[in-house]
Amino acid sequence: MTANQVTLAAMALSLLVGATLLYPNWQPGIYWAIPLVMLVRMALNAIDGMLAREHNMQSALGGILNELCDVFADTALYLPFALLPGAKPWLVVGIVIAAVISEMAGVVAVQIGASRRYDGPMGKSDRAFVFGALALCVGLGWHGAWVNALFAVILLLIGVTIVNRCLNALQEVNA
Repeated sequence: MTANQVTLAAMALSLLVGATLLYPNWQPGIYWAIPLVMLVRMALNAIDGMLAREHNMQSALGGILNELCDVFADTALYLPFALLPGAKPWLVVGIVIAAVISEMAGVVAVQIGASRRYDGPMGKSDRAFVFGALALCVGLGWHGAWVNALFAVILLLIGVTIVNRCLNALQEVNA
């Protein structure tokens, strides 16, 4: 198996689980799959990196797949939260859009001569932790209008992350 195949498998798993969360006969317990999938994705992301480095499989395509597949996978796993009873869908859609911009800000840093930026406070792994914890709560039936306050905080923190990544990239280039 190649590193790129592992990357694509991790994305496919996330897309499959995300699609399952859209099932019309919604059951809160289905959200328990999200933390498990996120752990598996983290493991697969580590494996694809190790395969690429240790078996000389690094490639431009692998770099593209690594970034894009993560964005597709996160989008598939986060958008279904917009369907939670009491949730404001526009907040979840805003989070997904801001998360994509945040990752773009991290990658664009390379284009201006800085390193790939992973600054927070709400980077990819932070979002995975928060949404994983929220998924556990939803799976236990603990959800309601309070999730909108959480979504608003996440959105705000992603905005801070975007600013941090841009400013830190500029600072690195100018140093």
